[in-house]
Amino acid sequence: MTATAHTQALVLFSGGQDSATCLAYALDRYDRVETIGFFYGQRHAVELDCRAPLRDAIVALRPWRATLGPDHMLDIEAGLAALGATAMTADIAIETTEAGLPNTFVPGRNLLFLTYAAALAYRRGLGVLVGGMCETDYSGYPDCRSATMAAMQAALRLGLDRDIAIDTPLMRRDKADTWRLAASLGGEPLIEILRVQSHSCYRGERGALHDWGYGCGDCPACDLRAGGWRRFRATTPAG
Repeated sequence: MTATAHTQALVLFSGGQDSATCLAYALDRYDRVETIGFFYGQRHAVELDCRAPLRDAIVALRPWRATLGPDHMLDIEAGLAALGATAMTADIAIETTEAGLPNTFVPGRNLLFLTYAAALAYRRGLGVLVGGMCETDYSGYPDCRSATMAAMQAALRLGLDRDIAIDTPLMRRDKADTWRLAASLGGEPLIEILRVQSHSCYRGERGALHDWGYGCGDCPACDLRAGGWRRFRATTPAG
């Protein structure tokens, strides 16, 4: 892999707030950026409908259009469905399991995403995978932790025999800091795009627009997003 490859990135882009912030981050940081999304039978598949208009809105904010390359979508529903249902993929109540994790946890999901993304990046000559994994203000998923990302990066480098990197700009940020990062990248216009056009609610609710965005208001994703918004606005009023 050439040194140039490390200036070119593939963003894991779901259509949610975190991945959209990562897209803006990557466009600001790397010379060439492509995106990848996954359909895995998620009950909030409305996030996938948000992806194209969200990409278009973000790239129009800054001189980023020449940087943004193709979008890629992979359907991996059959493989994950065969492993069993979770509250992320079936219409069942969201609750905490005996393991202390919300039953929205899809075992190995991020590991699969990164493996597929790395295979595509290999083909496309892209040296960096950018993902919104975070262990600071999150639901406790073990495949979001920095130790997992470090191990996955090492495994991908060995398995592909390429010096591929995993960049997780949100890893040490809580949700308020994620809003602040977005503000530093695109100001209030980007904040408004993320608030109105991204989707994070696990139930896929887009009926009510809250001050922090669309959602049911009480699933783990909405709780985190709303709490981060309140802390962000307490220190950074809209102007």
